[in-house]
Amino acid sequence: MVEIEIDGKKVEVQEGSMVMHAAEKSGTYIPHFCYHKKLSIAANCRMCLVEVEKAPKPLPACATPVTQGMIVRTKSDKAIKAQQGVMEFLLINHPLDCPICDQGGECQLQDLAVGYGASQSRYSEEKRVVFHKNVGPLISMEEMSRCIHCTRCVRFGQEIAGQMELGMAHRGEHSEIQTFVGRTVDSELSGNMIDICPVGALTSKPFRYSARTWELSRRKSVSPHDSTGANLVVQVKNNQVMRVVPLENEDVNECWIADRDRFSYEALNGDERLSAPMLKQGGQWKTVDWTTALEYVANGLKQIKDQHGAASIAALGSEHSTVEELHLLAQLVRGLGSENIDTELRKADAGLRAGHGKAFWLGRPIASLSKLDAAFVIGSFLRKDHPLFAQRLRQAARHGAQIVALGGMADDWLMPVAARISAAPSNWVQQLANVAAAVAQSTGANAPLAGEATDEARAIAAALLSGEQKAVLLGNAAAQHPQASSLLALAQWIAAQTGASVGFLSAAANTVGAQLVGARPGQGGRSAVELLEATSAKALLLLNVDPVLDGANPSAAAKALDAAEMVVVMSPFKSGLDYADVLLPAAPFTETSGSFVNAEGRLQSFVGVVKALGETRPGWKILRVLGNLLGLSGFEFDSSEQVRQAALGHGELSARLDNTTGVAPVLPAAAAGLERLSPVPIYATDAMVRRASSLQLTRDGRDAAIVGLPTALCQELGLGEQGGLVRLSQDGAGEALLTARAEASLPANVVRVPAGLPETAPLGAMFGSLRVSKA
Repeated sequence: MVEIEIDGKKVEVQEGSMVMHAAEKSGTYIPHFCYHKKLSIAANCRMCLVEVEKAPKPLPACATPVTQGMIVRTKSDKAIKAQQGVMEFLLINHPLDCPICDQGGECQLQDLAVGYGASQSRYSEEKRVVFHKNVGPLISMEEMSRCIHCTRCVRFGQEIAGQMELGMAHRGEHSEIQTFVGRTVDSELSGNMIDICPVGALTSKPFRYSARTWELSRRKSVSPHDSTGANLVVQVKNNQVMRVVPLENEDVNECWIADRDRFSYEALNGDERLSAPMLKQGGQWKTVDWTTALEYVANGLKQIKDQHGAASIAALGSEHSTVEELHLLAQLVRGLGSENIDTELRKADAGLRAGHGKAFWLGRPIASLSKLDAAFVIGSFLRKDHPLFAQRLRQAARHGAQIVALGGMADDWLMPVAARISAAPSNWVQQLANVAAAVAQSTGANAPLAGEATDEARAIAAALLSGEQKAVLLGNAAAQHPQASSLLALAQWIAAQTGASVGFLSAAANTVGAQLVGARPGQGGRSAVELLEATSAKALLLLNVDPVLDGANPSAAAKALDAAEMVVVMSPFKSGLDYADVLLPAAPFTETSGSFVNAEGRLQSFVGVVKALGETRPGWKILRVLGNLLGLSGFEFDSSEQVRQAALGHGELSARLDNTTGVAPVLPAAAAGLERLSPVPIYATDAMVRRASSLQLTRDGRDAAIVGLPTALCQELGLGEQGGLVRLSQDGAGEALLTARAEASLPANVVRVPAGLPETAPLGAMFGSLRVSKA
């Protein structure tokens, strides 16, 4: 440690730290623009000039290393004069258009100009003009004349998002921040560039000119999308969500959020919102009052129970729903005498279940992902499934961690991957057995399955046997795999032999919470996949799900929904108009209080930030009233806090997180022909992102339905370099006509067909054989 003095205060900091770090530690503010605690040091704005004793001139605090006994003055005449000089230079070319600037009121330059700027300029020359650029539907670069060349956006792309999408062209006063040869900014974390821009050069396109910062009230919330549980600040005006920005939480999302957390709010103010209960009568939708709608549902459930028995009633919930909603949904179905309750609509292996009252989880704290020495990721489209976890692993890789992978294709994670096995899904268990065999060779243990220690398997084993902090992580595709239990059993064995943790990256905001509240089939109950393939459920209660888009087999789900006598949809949106009989407007996360349990088992509660739209009601209240109408016990709640306590009790949740499985791994029979690989596109994961117009206009949104073919198959079908139309079909299901293109990262027998889209809904299961022909 090194001791220095700042403005008369003694402070101890790590050797190699900069003066800026020491100032932060001592609580001394030094004005700055280009410095950001999460980015590398650029030292190109010079706003942080300070006086250092014995130095001939002021030095930049962000790029001056501390030395023992150093004396720094941040508020001396010399320092203030230097800072005022820098501010004068910054304002020479700045357009000074604060009254019409979208950043006005929350602009770092504006704030610091008050303290360090002169009341009038000494310059009368023309200001420089920089032409605007179009970089996509999320970020506006309309006023690049405001840019002060701090390069925060450039460094963010390189270091955090993993791809340098913006760069600085030219020199001197001709310098400009721009994309490469007119491309758009397509990172799934791009919105963070808006937050870190200290002036109004990069602004939010969807939010632009819709409100002034001082008109907005700020309320805390939690993201309802992936399992990070990112902390949010929701900004509201006139009872409408206007903007969503990150709330800093170092243990969860640091100071970043993914673009789907930031821009999905557009769906809340869209045309597809359901604002009153509706009943289908004679094929026509009619708006009714709550009493009529709920009595219709209660009477329907009683009638179906009398005629077909309780086992013909089933409920399917979304893992994006709150702990409180899923607890009451499970209680309602069980109160009627049925055990058919599930939230894992895409899980093909019914045997993959945590023990009673337990839940599968990440296996370690989220923050520890950044400090790993090695990580083995199995069956994950990491960047698009979990943008913030990918960012954490990217930081670990930058500090020397070995990231190794097993999956269906070599998709670009924008980080160095030390070793990778890409194989058809039916071959994943065998490939994991090969890794286990390679580990067994090194440790002298007996591998649980027969495998061959191939070169790739040895490279993965070597990575896992090196270093201290290690993790084996199963992604969404591994959890949805037909042999998921075998994958977990092998992953567990490998982790035990190599001293690594084992865990699930978890698909949704409340995947862990759904398991903890028992929203799972009980004794004699059927899983979501079994229910939707058997067409035996006569009454289906759907909470925030559309089984055709959210299920493992959309064509089977459509048949099951047609065969049901009553389908009740509880959703904030007009969902399931084709198959539903009743639509009940359930509040989205911004209009209800509730809780999510994220991948690391952290319980995070939030409150509604705006009044409910029209006749919308919180999901837990709808279910509570339904329980009362049906005469069920255990539905006497006055607040969501009471429901949460009934759902999770008072004990520590950590004691209930457990990734052990008693299942022995089994090798499946090898499949012949082409196999389907089914990622869920990043902007098709849930009802909200599917309806967020700006997200659908991004490259990820526009290209979601494009099919990926192995290069050899593309040539065999006679498709050109640009690709073309192909006809896809699966056994026992329909066919789809889609645009395809060659993808060199696919194994020769694998076709990438996205799930969760209306375009691919006529097809069958997410895993299985597939036929492809040129259309």
